[in-house]
Amino acid sequence: MRFGEQLRSSMIKDFFWHYIAYEDLKDALKTQFVSEPTPENPKPARKPWTEEDEKRFISLLESELDKVFTFQKIKSNEIIHRIQSSERDVNDVVSRLEGPRGGRPTDEDFLLLEADLSDVIADVHDLAKFTQLNYTGFQKIIKKHDKQTGWYLKPVFAARLNAKPFFKDNYDAFVVKLSRLYDLVRTKGNPVTGDSAAGGAQQNFIRQTTKYWVHRDNITELKLIILKHLPVLVFNPSKEFEEKDSAISSIYYDNPETWELYKGRLKKTEGAEAIRLRWYGGMENDQIFVERKTHREDWTGEKSVKARFPTKEKYVNDFLSGKRTVESVFEKMRKDGKKSESQIADWEQLACEIQYRGFTRKLVPVVRTFYHRTAFQLPGDARVRISLDTELSMIREDNLDGRRRAGDNWRRMDIGIDFPFSQLPPEDITRFPYAVLEVKLQTQAGQEPPQWIRDLTSSHLVEAVPKFSKFIHGCSTLFPDRIKLLPFWLPQMDVDIRKPVTRQFGIERPAHCSTSPSGSDDALDEYDTDDEREHARASRARDLSSEQITEPPLQTEGAVARNEGGGDPLFPEASGNALDIEERIAAQPLAGDDDYPLYDSEDETEDTSILEEARRIGGIHYWKKLAEHYGRSAGQLIIEALEALIPRPRPTRMSVEGTGGIIIMGTGRRTVKRFIAPKGKRIHVPVRVEPKVYFAAERTFLSWLEFSIILGSIAATLLNFGQDSVTFASSWMFTVLASLALLYSLVLYVWRVDKIRKRRDVKRVYHEKWGPTILCLGLLAAVLVNFGLRIRNSELINDEDGRQPGRHGYL
Repeated sequence: MRFGEQLRSSMIKDFFWHYIAYEDLKDALKTQFVSEPTPENPKPARKPWTEEDEKRFISLLESELDKVFTFQKIKSNEIIHRIQSSERDVNDVVSRLEGPRGGRPTDEDFLLLEADLSDVIADVHDLAKFTQLNYTGFQKIIKKHDKQTGWYLKPVFAARLNAKPFFKDNYDAFVVKLSRLYDLVRTKGNPVTGDSAAGGAQQNFIRQTTKYWVHRDNITELKLIILKHLPVLVFNPSKEFEEKDSAISSIYYDNPETWELYKGRLKKTEGAEAIRLRWYGGMENDQIFVERKTHREDWTGEKSVKARFPTKEKYVNDFLSGKRTVESVFEKMRKDGKKSESQIADWEQLACEIQYRGFTRKLVPVVRTFYHRTAFQLPGDARVRISLDTELSMIREDNLDGRRRAGDNWRRMDIGIDFPFSQLPPEDITRFPYAVLEVKLQTQAGQEPPQWIRDLTSSHLVEAVPKFSKFIHGCSTLFPDRIKLLPFWLPQMDVDIRKPVTRQFGIERPAHCSTSPSGSDDALDEYDTDDEREHARASRARDLSSEQITEPPLQTEGAVARNEGGGDPLFPEASGNALDIEERIAAQPLAGDDDYPLYDSEDETEDTSILEEARRIGGIHYWKKLAEHYGRSAGQLIIEALEALIPRPRPTRMSVEGTGGIIIMGTGRRTVKRFIAPKGKRIHVPVRVEPKVYFAAERTFLSWLEFSIILGSIAATLLNFGQDSVTFASSWMFTVLASLALLYSLVLYVWRVDKIRKRRDVKRVYHEKWGPTILCLGLLAAVLVNFGLRIRNSELINDEDGRQPGRHGYL
């Protein structure tokens, strides 16, 4: 969608006069025509951009910036006063709960308070949208100015924006305060209480977690929607909220030679681990959590678990290097007696295992992740927990390229929590463009998640990204020369995840105070004078005329192939982000027989990695592998050439858009975009393999073997008891057919087991159309040949009888 159209459709009528005059600024970029337009030359050349034109444009731009900045500050202060007023009203009503019966508040009192808070929440939402739209408008018009005029205004105007930073207001303080007030009103003065401390009393976490990406434009709206159902989890309610309170930093460890932890987490192998050290708040925080996340496959009957124990920052280096024993780490804790002996024993066991793995696997710090987390959860109740991570950054912690980032310390000390970490060079940091939403549920078997969560995760505000990992993304982007296996989402980072609104979902005002877009019919009623109404009518007429000549809006492509409505992998029956990436495409008949319709790797059969390994070993082994590689390539080329020469019906090729976009006809418009791995790298698409898949392949082989034995037995019987040439020929046909079936099934079984072991999602692993077809045709041919030979032989005998009637006589 063009920004001008987006701006017009998103305007709020109460803020109509305070938005950036984007169309006026666009008109100001147009100089006069050199000559008057004529029918022969309707678009003559324009005069060159002059210094006077630049001064006029900058003056208009400055006035627009002043207008937006002033209104944003006034509206922000107004919201602060409204929150303070609502807080006094809520405290007054809640204080009356302990009063005499006649003075106790009624349900109507709480309903009025809830409506008032809902109105304030809508104001925060509208102001956030207003700020985002105007900031985008300034960026767009500056880009258009630099492109059209050749005068570069962006560096200069960036300083003006920083001088009037209307876009830098943080609404988290509003969200936290509104969450507390709304929770008080929703529970009628009896909020749920419990342990909200970081980590609390829970050290082992088992949850069903689904992850989503959230575009920056939708972050504030998403927070405001969630706080109406779950309160913001505040670790220290007695302390005023500060931005650093929501900061979370983690140091991930791995072996930079083998990257075994990275590969294990990416491939989701059974028992794959991630080891990290985490702290909350600033660098001055002395409490460090040592954590280990262990992945368990579903078929094991166990759940993936995160276990951790706390320690002091001053002990971390000695603990990791082995200078400090596990017993000494928990010695003071055991003397204090604040923790039970069983809990300390569990922590000691975990610490021993992590310390041992650090030594044996030569683990060193590689990546730091930083983000601000807003967690929504009832205190002490972890059944439903939603967290939203914003300002996500991944930072290098290694010393691999000769730079002493962390040195001998367990973390680098030249940075803290000062996002966006402008002091770091670009090669040391990756700033993730989206927020990450995690929905964590602890529901009993057969229990449905709350309806509001189902609506949220199927809405246009989120994009489901199954198995997303901050650690995996950080390693794959910060170490491009060392990481060859890429996660499936990495090639999609340049695709816009924003989706059109498919149904009414979002922040709604109470019925008595509704707002509407500026394009509605009653928008003109709010203007005080006839001149204002006339100006608004003219502006709307200009907007309508410009809409008639603009191109129709393009459908925004999501990060994956997406239908109009999508669905959700957590709730398959919900409308929105229906299935995860593999299931969405597998459900559609795409052209071709590719293993992965969405992804193209340089070498899907892993020949490249095998050759690289053989090259390092050298000698005869390398030349053998090289000969096998060229032999396979030559054989494949010969097969493709023969297939091209053989006359056969060929499918009609579907239309292709751009570079690999395929239009799939169905219930809605579906666009499939192919993502190609960079040279020398492969894309890993997660494929879950359970033991029953191996057993199914083995049972299939045994079924083929049983059938081959039956055919062989038939052939042996015919060969042993037959006395004529027809029986002899039939026995040979059945023998050949049984042998071919046996060899085919053996090769297919070995091939399938190899693909399953490598977790390759290949169609023939689960479906084989040629083998049974050829076998049935072979059996039919054998039977028909047998009957044909038997009939022919009978005719020959009859002919002989006719020529020699005296031998057998006549009836």
